[in-house]
Amino acid sequence: MRRYELRNAIVESACNGPGFPYSRRLEAHRSCVNALAFSSGDGRFLASGGDDRRICLWDFNEGDVKTPSFTLKGPQDSIRDLACHPLYDEVLISVSEDGTVRRYDGRQAMGEMLQTCSEVSGVQYHPTLEHFFVTSDDHGSVVLRDVRMAFGSQTRGNNQGIVQRYNTKLSKRSASRLSSPEASSVTFDRDGSRLAVTFLHYSPTIYALSDPDPIAVLNGKNLPDGTPNPPSERTYSNSCTMKHGSFGGPGIDINDMYAGGSDDFRCYVWKVPSAPQLINQRQNISADDWEASGDVNTIAFSESRSGPKVLPVEISTPLCRLTGIFAGISRNLFIYLSILVGHNSIVNTALFHPHYLHVVTAGVEKKIILHSSTQSSPCTQNLQLSPSTVRKLDDQESERDRAIFFTSLDSGGLQPTDITEDIDERQTLSIFDHIIREEGEADVFQLRPWESSDSSDEESDDSNISWH
Repeated sequence: MRRYELRNAIVESACNGPGFPYSRRLEAHRSCVNALAFSSGDGRFLASGGDDRRICLWDFNEGDVKTPSFTLKGPQDSIRDLACHPLYDEVLISVSEDGTVRRYDGRQAMGEMLQTCSEVSGVQYHPTLEHFFVTSDDHGSVVLRDVRMAFGSQTRGNNQGIVQRYNTKLSKRSASRLSSPEASSVTFDRDGSRLAVTFLHYSPTIYALSDPDPIAVLNGKNLPDGTPNPPSERTYSNSCTMKHGSFGGPGIDINDMYAGGSDDFRCYVWKVPSAPQLINQRQNISADDWEASGDVNTIAFSESRSGPKVLPVEISTPLCRLTGIFAGISRNLFIYLSILVGHNSIVNTALFHPHYLHVVTAGVEKKIILHSSTQSSPCTQNLQLSPSTVRKLDDQESERDRAIFFTSLDSGGLQPTDITEDIDERQTLSIFDHIIREEGEADVFQLRPWESSDSSDEESDDSNISWH
């Protein structure tokens, strides 16, 4: 009984209290960390991969995880995402920048390949329906596929295995054309009833499995206490890097949270109601009613400019925002900045542990941050409280950041062999500070206008899509 009460107290703290106020830095990589994944089952191992082409395995059964247990040599090519089969350890799917979806089976000598006409950005097996998987791509398409029809000689005749195409096009009364934002990743919740898509230049969007239209969008218009975010403060944004989020929650019976990284150097965690609740609250608006009423800047989803519009539920108050631990001031030659043991730049990836109330985050820096709702747990001890603030962009450094950015381009990203770790990190921050200033406020309707070569084909394959 006491164990049950303790569990409920922890859940209450995470859901209705400060969220995940404790954190620790996990360091082993030498450059940007791009991917995080927990092993299936009990989530014993965290696998991390980065630009240093190494895969680190962190053992969460150690009792106080601080360093990787194993370091492996990673792949040399540009694999964008990997998905392990929910039942068979020998089977996995990979997607790549060359537009291929490859299925591997360790029990067979040869793999199978599906060639698409766009750069595939994400892939996930459905957690309970073993024959289904979902993919996202840089054209903005998000589709559910049946593996039995997706691979083999008849893939074209079988529509490349597509059994559900999700509506990802945006409509705004003040815009003359729809927008098709790039889908940078996709993920299922624990039972596969919902999936979340991370869009570039837009908000994380929630779908029900069997419904093509979105049911919720997540943003940071409000602070966690419900008050509006101050105009002078940055909030959730995704305009500069490819990001991956995840569903999670306390234990195996609750899966009502979604976490995603942001360009404002934070990780955001939202509470997401069930799919039936969101479907009941979603608005479906006819084309005539859409043109006659409402704010001209309200964004809806639509398959065509003249078709009906869908307004998903807007969840604008996050449960919490994750930062890091304050460490002090770093002074070194041209370096003078407040250092957080947490993230000092863009957060790309956020991942829930499958059983513990932990979130791990990574971004354009070398470090991984472990966040917790409690100071200690079965896999951590004596975590420190995280601050409520993050590093701010320094406008006085904009010209220097710009110069460092273009110097990096001219050098092909190569750094002198004798460069110190502090200077290397400051240069990384400068490069991405410049990118944020240049791309952080981009309008998705200007960057990604969508049009079809034939209005009757607006729901046909991706070859009709063009951008200007």
